[in-house]
Amino acid sequence: MAILVDPPRWPAHGTVWAHLVSDTSLKELHAFARAAGLPGRAFDLDHYDVPAERIPELVAAGAEAVSGHELLVRLRASGLRVRGAERGAERARRRLADLARRWDAVAPTGAGDAWRALGAALLERWTQPHRRYHGDTHLADVLGNLDLLADDGVQVGRAVVLAAWFHDAVHDGDPRDEERSAALARDLLAPRLPADEVGEVVRLVTLTATHDPAPGDEAGAALCDADLAVLASSAARYAAYAAAVREEYAHVPDDAFRRGRARVLRELLAHGALFATDAGRARWEDRARANVAAELVRLEGG
Repeated sequence: MAILVDPPRWPAHGTVWAHLVSDTSLKELHAFARAAGLPGRAFDLDHYDVPAERIPELVAAGAEAVSGHELLVRLRASGLRVRGAERGAERARRRLADLARRWDAVAPTGAGDAWRALGAALLERWTQPHRRYHGDTHLADVLGNLDLLADDGVQVGRAVVLAAWFHDAVHDGDPRDEERSAALARDLLAPRLPADEVGEVVRLVTLTATHDPAPGDEAGAALCDADLAVLASSAARYAAYAAAVREEYAHVPDDAFRRGRARVLRELLAHGALFATDAGRARWEDRARANVAAELVRLEGG
């Protein structure tokens, strides 16, 4: 039974990265990673990506430094290796399984199978084939961003989590999508939750049309920040995000799309800060502002 780390060889984000694996079980690997303070988002199916500067402390904590070849041989022998050709399908399978688990975690007392059926119906919406950006990966990202904000001390109650589930439940490239998503939340949650909680979910879903929470609206700030965190992506991921959004609006002519998209981005920048929580600004503001400004230049330059 061993935790293995190979030499750092993969450059990205201003450093060089290595792989941390277990030759026995993912349970062992996750336990070691938690104890070492590695973020969950660093896990990629069968390994954690770790920056070079963390390797000495990981070895001191018990990881065995091995060559890249030995790590791969022992990972394959463990049965934990996910081959390259399988990674896309396996990543999707695990993401949906995790989303189902997350939905169960916010179930009201006694909800049972009816709640699971509602979650399954929502996931069917999130996995519709026409969605290029606003799909289940986006939902998983928003929920993960809420976790990050909660880790930073932001209050994230059940209404915020449910609003994340419903905020793009209807997405057809129509200006009324947020309004229709809010109506869906009201119709589906009203028989299952107290009226005041349903009303809060509906309010929060509607707020994602503007991403402009009022001062003191902590719940709205958390949801809007989690939804907008994609703006702080790496340059490559931001480009992929922008391209995916364009695909979702393929029915809109180029000139009209550029004008509309530029208007949305300028409205976001007009808020003063893109992110409404202190934690969101600290995590994402600078990179997001640079990405949005660069996209505006591209859009307005034709």
